[in-house]
Amino acid sequence: MKATEEEEDCDPLLLESGRLEKKDREGLGIPIVPSPNHQALHLPKHNIAFHEQIPTEENANYTVTSQQRQLQQYCFAISMAFSLSISALLLLFLLSFSVTSLQQPTNGGPVIFNFGDSNSDTGGLIAGLGYTINPPYGRTYFHRSTGRMSDGRLIIDFLCQSLNTSLLAPYLDSLSGSKFTNGANFAIVGSSTFPKRIPFSLSIQVMQFLHFKATAGAKDLIDEEGFRKALYMIDIGQNDLAQLFSKNLSLTQITKKIPPITTEIKNAVKTLYDQGGRNFWIHNTGPLGCLPQKLSSVQQRDMDTYGCLSTYNAAARLFNVGLRHTCDEMRFELKDVKVVYVDVYAIKYDLIANSTKYGFTSPLMACCGNGGPPYNYNMRLTCGYPGSQVCKDTSQFISWDGIHYTEAANTIVASKILSTDYSIPPIPFDFFVRS
Repeated sequence: MKATEEEEDCDPLLLESGRLEKKDREGLGIPIVPSPNHQALHLPKHNIAFHEQIPTEENANYTVTSQQRQLQQYCFAISMAFSLSISALLLLFLLSFSVTSLQQPTNGGPVIFNFGDSNSDTGGLIAGLGYTINPPYGRTYFHRSTGRMSDGRLIIDFLCQSLNTSLLAPYLDSLSGSKFTNGANFAIVGSSTFPKRIPFSLSIQVMQFLHFKATAGAKDLIDEEGFRKALYMIDIGQNDLAQLFSKNLSLTQITKKIPPITTEIKNAVKTLYDQGGRNFWIHNTGPLGCLPQKLSSVQQRDMDTYGCLSTYNAAARLFNVGLRHTCDEMRFELKDVKVVYVDVYAIKYDLIANSTKYGFTSPLMACCGNGGPPYNYNMRLTCGYPGSQVCKDTSQFISWDGIHYTEAANTIVASKILSTDYSIPPIPFDFFVRS
């Protein structure tokens, strides 16, 4: 089978983990769009201190060799899947999962289905592939690693808690104890829209949903009305842009490749719509050029006023323009549908631009990593690996590990999402529970 141009790259997890070297692109001088001003949330300030070092090989329960071996095995598995008859392999893969823990009918509470990448993965990677995510991940709220790429809760966790419903369990986690009556989370670390036919792209996640729906319906766990009233959330695209930059493409070239990405998101929505879904909540992508991972990896940099990479952020904004247009199209084309587009970029960029107002003293520096200021990110020694260091007070940091946000930052982002000030149309998140 001949791969398309978008399907040439393997290993989205490596891309998201920052182990592929990136080169900067020449900026096109696109100005930064100012973020809306909102009342600041003041958090206590403390002196920055790195007090904890991840154990070295001599005193750790895990070793660098075993971690690297897991990553190599993951990469090898994807490469093999891509080289074989992928359609047949994935069919067997998907059919091998049965929702065995589904036992009781829905109690009429909110039902949410989420699709995305590490920004909303609540444990799918470790459940589906057995990949280890070591402490200090999860130290702030759960006090253990749960598979979330943060020190604590993610944005989706706060959104679920705002509805007084259980946190979404990963679809692939049969040992979570969840009955999945409030929905399921299909998001997986490293996911993107392309390549389409390898785990766990957006199209594969939608296929998993179709299997879930057939199983849940057969067991009378969530009826057709439950699926119709459910909220379908999508947060994906960041890794697609990162992949394009890794190919040494110019911003002009990247711009031409954005429409297929947004089309793939539209195709996912239409498939879910055909299955009865009517309520969709879609996040745009954040300021890619403000991630410590990107800032520490590029050689030639075109910086904006706040120290972020202008070209990377320009690509993110262009993607968001296309995604917003796609959402407008779907509202026009699909009958009785509600599609809410959420400007997460504006919220996150506001945290960077006005970091001191929110109590963040190091907006472009990772709390957990290696290398110290200005970014504390080393692609060869990332958070959780022996020798990496973690900050004492996470509340001073926006970035947890150079790619993902801290619970402190996620708290603020979630609160602004719930305000509806960044939603088009401005429909409250709990509207889908009340309707």
